[in-house]
Amino acid sequence: MKKNNTSIQMIADVEGDISTLFCEGKDGKMPLLVTRNMVVFPGVVTPLLIGRQQSLRLIDELRKAPETVIAIFCQKDENDEVPRARDIYEWGVLARLVRTIDMPDSDNVTAIFQGLGRCRRESMTHAVPFYEGTVQSDIEIMPSTPEEKEQFGIAVADLRDVVSEYIHKSDEMPNESEFAIKNIKNDTMLVNFVCANAFFAVPEKIELLKIDNMMDRVMTLLRRLNRDIQFMELRHEIRNKTREDLDEQQREYFLQQQIKNIKQELGNGEGSPEQRELAEKGRNKNWSFETQKLFFKELDKLEMYNPQSPEYAIQLNYLNQMINLPWNEMTKDDLSLQRAKKVLDKDHYGMEKVKERILEYISVLKLRSDLKAPILCLYGPPGVGKTSLGRSIATALKRNYVRVSLGGVHDESEIRGHRRTYVGAMPGRIIKSIQKAGSSNPVFILDEIDKVAQNTLHGDPSSALLEVLDPEQNNAFHDNYLDIDYDLSNVLFIATANDLGGIPRPLLDRMEIIEVSGYITEEKVEIAKRHLVPREIENNGIDHSNFKISFTKPALETIIERYTRESGVRQLEKQIGKCMRKIAYKIASEGSIATTKITPTEIETLLGKAPFYRDIYQGNEYAGVVTGLAWTSVGGEILFIETSLSKGKPGKLTLTGNLGDVMKESAVIALEYIKAHIDVLGVDYRIFDQYNIHIHVPEGATPKDGPSAGITIATSIASALTQRQVRKNVAMTGEITLRGKVLPVGGIKEKILAAKRAGITDIMLCKDNRKDIEEIPEIYLKGVQFHYVENVLDVWNFALTDKKVADAVEFTLEDEKKD
Repeated sequence: MKKNNTSIQMIADVEGDISTLFCEGKDGKMPLLVTRNMVVFPGVVTPLLIGRQQSLRLIDELRKAPETVIAIFCQKDENDEVPRARDIYEWGVLARLVRTIDMPDSDNVTAIFQGLGRCRRESMTHAVPFYEGTVQSDIEIMPSTPEEKEQFGIAVADLRDVVSEYIHKSDEMPNESEFAIKNIKNDTMLVNFVCANAFFAVPEKIELLKIDNMMDRVMTLLRRLNRDIQFMELRHEIRNKTREDLDEQQREYFLQQQIKNIKQELGNGEGSPEQRELAEKGRNKNWSFETQKLFFKELDKLEMYNPQSPEYAIQLNYLNQMINLPWNEMTKDDLSLQRAKKVLDKDHYGMEKVKERILEYISVLKLRSDLKAPILCLYGPPGVGKTSLGRSIATALKRNYVRVSLGGVHDESEIRGHRRTYVGAMPGRIIKSIQKAGSSNPVFILDEIDKVAQNTLHGDPSSALLEVLDPEQNNAFHDNYLDIDYDLSNVLFIATANDLGGIPRPLLDRMEIIEVSGYITEEKVEIAKRHLVPREIENNGIDHSNFKISFTKPALETIIERYTRESGVRQLEKQIGKCMRKIAYKIASEGSIATTKITPTEIETLLGKAPFYRDIYQGNEYAGVVTGLAWTSVGGEILFIETSLSKGKPGKLTLTGNLGDVMKESAVIALEYIKAHIDVLGVDYRIFDQYNIHIHVPEGATPKDGPSAGITIATSIASALTQRQVRKNVAMTGEITLRGKVLPVGGIKEKILAAKRAGITDIMLCKDNRKDIEEIPEIYLKGVQFHYVENVLDVWNFALTDKKVADAVEFTLEDEKKD
C-alpha cells in the first residue's frame, strides 16, 4: 500500500472579495465548519443543520462559490456555543457544498455536503466572519494485493449482513436504511456510509475516522456493530421480561371483555341469577373491608367458570358459605337480672353455682358492653341438666342457641374445616354452627368435650379447640375452608363434661370450671313434680283437663330409689314416661282409669318389680363389717367392707371383691399398721401367725378401686380381731398412710348423698375435708353429723365400741414351739 500526502494552500482575505478567498496564496488558510454531534466521512453526502451565526455566514459565502473546498470538524461539547481549538477534534474531512435548503419559520439552513477526503487540523484562528485554519490532507489506504482485496471483500460482505441485522434490531434506524445499503456497490463508500450513519458515540466515530487503513476500519466497525447488536438483544430480553406480566394482564383483560361481549349477545351480560343474588347480598352485609374485598374477588372468579363445570359449583358453594355467615350480626341482650333469674329458676331446680355465675356475667355486661364472653365448663355426672341449662341461659339472655356434640370427634378438620383443594370440602363444625345460629353472639354448647379424641392419625381435635376457647385468640378464628379470620369473641361458649380427667390440661386451663353435682332424693322429687311429670303427660297425649294425673311424694321416692340408680334424672324421666304410657294405654282402650293419683302401690303395677334395692345400713350385729363411702361416675354409693378370720398357718391375707391395685395396697397398709399397733387393740400378736385374714367387698361383679377405703378397711380388720361392735349408723371415708395418718379424699357431696339415702347419721372423714363440707349447701347436710379425724386411732376411738358383738368368736392360740 502506498500513502500520499498533499498540502493544500489557500488564501483568506477577509476584507477582499469572496472570489479571491480560496485562491492559492499568501498564508495557506482555508474556511473551517464546526459541527455538533456530527462526524462527516469521505465520500458520504451528509446534511448538516446550520444555526450558528459564524457558520451561516460561511454558508452564504459558499453559495456564491459552491466549488470551494472547506474542512469540517466536530466539536467535543455540543453545548459549547463558541468552541476554541482545544474544544474541537483534530480529525475531520475536506468537503464541498452540494446544496442548501432554507428552513421555514426559522433562520436555520440545511446544508448538504459531499465528503472528499480525510484531513487533520494543524492550526485554527477565531476570526470574523467564520473560522479559518490550516489543514493537512490524509488519504485512505486501500487493499492492493489480491489476498488483501479478497479479505476486504469478505469483510464487506459480512458487514452487509451485520448491518442488516443491526437495522432490524435497532429501534432508531429506519428500515429504509437497508435499501440504501443494498444499493451501494462501492465497498469503500459502504464502509464510510455505515460509519457515518451508525448510532455510535462521537468519540467512537472519530476513532473510526482516524483509521486510514480501510481493512482495519471495517474490522473495527464490525466489532462495534456486533457489540451494539448484543446490547440490543440484552435490552430486548430485559424489556420482554418486564412486559411479560403486563402483557398477560392485558391478555386476560381482553379475554374478559370478549367473554362479557359474548354473554351480552347471549342475553346473560350481567351474570347468572346466582351471581346477581350474591352480589346484592354482599353489598348489604355488615362485614369488614378486607372480608368484602375477598368476597367480591371470589365472586369475580365465578364469572370465569362455565356453569356446567365442577369448579363453578365449588366456587358457588364457597360464596354461599361466606354470605350465610352472620358477619358482625348480633342479637340484643336482655340484661334484666330479675327476668334472667326467673327463667333460670323456672327451667332448672338447684344449680346455684351456675346460675350465680351467669347472673354475674349479665351484671358486668350491663355495666360494660364490650365485655368478652366467658368460657364455661360444666362438669358432673350424666343426667343432671348440664346441656339443657345452655338453652335456659340463651333464653334468659334472649340469644340464639346452638349445640355441637363433640363425642367421638377424631378429625381436626371437623373443627377447623377442610381446605378447598379437597373434593367435598366444607367448613368445620364451629363455622357451620354459627351459620345455623344466625348471629355472631349465640350461646354455644360444646357437649361432651371430655370425649374428644386426642392425637389421632387425622390430627388432634382437642388442640384445635384451643384457638376456639382462648379469649385472647378466638377473635380471629381461622377456618381452613373460609381461609379468612372470623370473630368468635362474642360467643358465649359453654362446654359440658362428665370427667375432667379426659380433658387435656391446656384446654382445661382456658375454661372456667363449674361443678354440677348430683341430686339428692328431695331435689329429684321437686324436679319430677315441676318438670318431668308435666312434660311426660304432654308427650303422651293425656288430656290434663279431663285426667288430672299426679304422683304422690312416696310414689316418686319409690321410683327414684328402687327403679333408678343415677345422680341425674334421665332414668327417672324414662320411668315416669313408662308410667304415662301405661296410663295412656288404659285411657285409649277403656276410656278411663281407676285413679288419677299414683301411689307406691300403683308404681309396682305400672313398672313391675323393682330392679334395685336401696342401699341401706345393715346394722352392727357382725364384727368386721364396716360401712364405707365410694364415688362413682353416676354418683355416690355406700359399700361394705367385710373381714373374717380363719384358722390356718402361716397366717395370710386374702382380698376378694374385684379390687383394684390401689385398693389392695390400702388393705396391705391397713394390716401393717394394725400389726405395728397391736398393743393398742389388746390383741395377741400370735393371731397373725395362726389365723388367715380375708377381706371382701360385696358386689364382686363391680370393679372397685381407689384409696378412700383405707380407714374403712383398717376399722374392719380391727373389729374382726377384737370382735368389738362398730358404732351404729356410721360410715367413713379416707386414705391412710403407714403412720396411720388420715388423708383427705374427693367426691364428698356424692358420698354424703349416698349416706343419706342409706340412712347413715354419722360420717367420719379427714379434718382437711372440713372445707369441702362448708361449701355444701345446708340442705345436703341435714340429718348427718360429721366427725373429723387425723389418724386411725381417732377413727377407732369413735367407731369401735367397747361392747362385743353377739356370738363373739374366741380365738384359740397355740404357744410357739421353741427349737
